[in-house]
Amino acid sequence: MVPTTVDAMAIELNRPAYEQARALIREGKVVRDERDDWSEAAPTADEENGFIESDGWTAYSHWHLGVDRDENPETKQAYSFPYGDFRRVHRSGVIAAESRAGQYDHAEVEDALKKLLALIDDA
Repeated sequence: MVPTTVDAMAIELNRPAYEQARALIREGKVVRDERDDWSEAAPTADEENGFIESDGWTAYSHWHLGVDRDENPETKQAYSFPYGDFRRVHRSGVIAAESRAGQYDHAEVEDALKKLLALIDDA
């Protein structure tokens, strides 16, 4: 029998991405914008493609807090919950990702995003 819903457990925390985000925040590479700003700040598909072409899939993966190990790691489908613009962490991206992670019951990712938001807000 083929499952008809996506298994919420398929998405797990992408630890290298989490560590990169923490390091960027500690270095001050943060845009302290508001939640609604993410729609303008989020990279476009063309920007994503250009980044993948220039920096590769591993670097691309490090900008997404969710990873689905069942997907091909050289596809965008493997990565979720982006938090920045390939240069800086965006507070708006962290907030948007935290909301979506909670909505879809990705507790580990949601918790990591809450920690990132606290790190941004406490800096």
